[in-house]
Amino acid sequence: MDLRLKDKVVIVTGGAKGIGEGIVQVLAKEGAIPVIVGRNAADNQKVVDELVANGGQAFQVAAELMDPKESEKAVNLVLEKYGRIDGLINNAGVNDGVGLESGDYDRFVASLHKNVIHYYMMAHYALPALKKSRGSIVNISSKVADTGQGGTSAYAASNGARNAMTREWAVELLPYGIRVNAVIVAECYTPLYQNWINSIPNPEEKLASIKAKIPFEQRMTTAEELANATVFLLSEVSSHTTGQLVYVDGGYVHLDRSISPE
Repeated sequence: MDLRLKDKVVIVTGGAKGIGEGIVQVLAKEGAIPVIVGRNAADNQKVVDELVANGGQAFQVAAELMDPKESEKAVNLVLEKYGRIDGLINNAGVNDGVGLESGDYDRFVASLHKNVIHYYMMAHYALPALKKSRGSIVNISSKVADTGQGGTSAYAASNGARNAMTREWAVELLPYGIRVNAVIVAECYTPLYQNWINSIPNPEEKLASIKAKIPFEQRMTTAEELANATVFLLSEVSSHTTGQLVYVDGGYVHLDRSISPE
């Protein structure tokens, strides 16, 4: 399917690794110009170089998104380079384990900056350009907002806010023809996920038990599957879809996880 994204400039935060990199790769295949915004310039540039070597277009901006001023800087650099922004995919973040019992004020607030405040700041600064292009926004969120996890209050709060802002922005931006949706992730084997698995006792057994609870095919969602859904929602092919939380999770959240494979 042609998603009509050729030469569209799309910002992807955290686009150098994991789900973000998957999104960037799919955007490039569709002929878009992905712009990676992330803290590590070398990691960003590695992906850009790969895309360019394969005949695509890409750009990167090194920015520490925990600093609200960096969001404005990143947006301005993209506008200096291309003069337009056609889409924003808020993806950067990490499940950092700031719990109720184990956390404190400073760690909780730092986690909010790490996981949700830059979603707002990036959208705020990109909005004038998105109004001109009648672009769209996709927020990447997590099932933790629905299911809880234990020991990760700040990340759960951030994802609840991501979901709420998705619906709120969809309403606020109706007059400008800007659509806003979210893709909800459950279990996807990213480098960060691997680090977490490796940090616990009996990691292989734990991973097998997690997969067994995913109703569809008892396997984890791939970054490419999440990317395909994200890029479709961003594109004008999904032109009458807004304010939706789309769960790309093999049925993890809404199907009975007691179902056993035949």
